[in-house]
Amino acid sequence: MSVVDVMAPRYQRVRAFFAPRNRSGGATALWDAAQMVGFDVDAPAAPWVDLGWVRGFARSCETRVVAVKSGAPLTTAIQVRSEVDAGVSMAFESWGKLQLALSAGTQQLNLLRGEAVALLSGSTATVLQMSAVDAATFAVGDLIVVDVDYADATGYVGAGVDAAYVKTALTDAEYVRRVSLNVARVAAVKDGAVTLETPLIAGAPTDAMKASAVVGFCDREGSTFLQEWSALFVADGPQGERVSWYYPRLQATSGIAESVADDAGGYEAMRLRGAFRALPVVDPLDGETAVCWRSVVSR
Repeated sequence: MSVVDVMAPRYQRVRAFFAPRNRSGGATALWDAAQMVGFDVDAPAAPWVDLGWVRGFARSCETRVVAVKSGAPLTTAIQVRSEVDAGVSMAFESWGKLQLALSAGTQQLNLLRGEAVALLSGSTATVLQMSAVDAATFAVGDLIVVDVDYADATGYVGAGVDAAYVKTALTDAEYVRRVSLNVARVAAVKDGAVTLETPLIAGAPTDAMKASAVVGFCDREGSTFLQEWSALFVADGPQGERVSWYYPRLQATSGIAESVADDAGGYEAMRLRGAFRALPVVDPLDGETAVCWRSVVSR
């Protein structure tokens, strides 16, 4: 009896979804293919964030299987895995805060404009409440970051995503907002309410958070901090099949890089490159260690 009802899966593009991983608490975004068979790539369920299409999606496996031999003459008795190593690489088709941060793999700085403004009660992940005067300093299309003042803390900092690790106390009160990934674009401004195009990755702001306008981003190659994310890659085929790859822990294995290709009209298209190593977690189902899950489902 055949249990395969499609030919070799064919797909045009792979779509990437990333989720923040809590480094201090060890919390990982879980993926259960059986429960998420209807996962909507156009409206991904939290905490997954859509990073768009990727090009050149490639997985690597350096896992080694060696023979354990015994007897005379030596004869293979069993095989064991002596080393587990896997990775994944791709080029992002879109440029955005998270794509830039992932391609850098380390702290990425927000270029702030002016002073931070206080938020009022009633703010949500998509609507920021502030005084009418403060709201008027933002315009549709502006980027905005929402996070706390830095106050001599050490360790991981950043709302929603551990954006940096502070080794010794700093003096810059804006530092957390400079590195925070809690960024969104302004969709509307009216009567003190600043509406965002997409929800903040950290959810509704706390009373301690403030908002700053962002005019751009700055990558810094050579720093020591390594970001860590959970990732899901989805490829849909024309026969209704879906292949997905779930990596619970990814860290960058390369520095800042771009790839350049000829594009229509005589321009060159610059794409963000990302390469990551898969780190292990323990599967609660049976206690086995794993670095990636591959799922094949027919919708």
